[in-house]
Amino acid sequence: MTTKVPETKIVGFERSFEPLHGNSLMDKKRIDYYRKKLIARREELLRDIARNQQEGREADEDPTVDLADKAANSYTKEFLFGQTHSDRALLQLVDDALVRIKDGSFGECVSCHEELQQKRLEAVPWTRYCISCQEKKEKGLL
Repeated sequence: MTTKVPETKIVGFERSFEPLHGNSLMDKKRIDYYRKKLIARREELLRDIARNQQEGREADEDPTVDLADKAANSYTKEFLFGQTHSDRALLQLVDDALVRIKDGSFGECVSCHEELQQKRLEAVPWTRYCISCQEKKEKGLL
């Protein structure tokens, strides 16, 4: 069975723009590259969330009476709920990164204000912290 995923429209991030305060850390071309990468990830997350919600609703509608089938459906719904929760948390980080691009602070650690490493941004463009501050945060020191 094919699940039809609704079209998603991204409002406010689809056009190229100049940061409000300028961004001395990165040139416009590099910022635009990350903006496009973040928008693509955002669209993917929105599709995944919509698909998981639809699949969760379909699991609810299954009229099975077998106890094992009900347990499997319950597990599926719980798994999809957890996946949607994780996707929504990541979507918030992506949206926050797009806001940082807009306000000119993208590419800068929100804690120590040092420039983020290009390798780190390439791997995780929605990151808020440099590696050192991220480690401190994970240890509860930040």
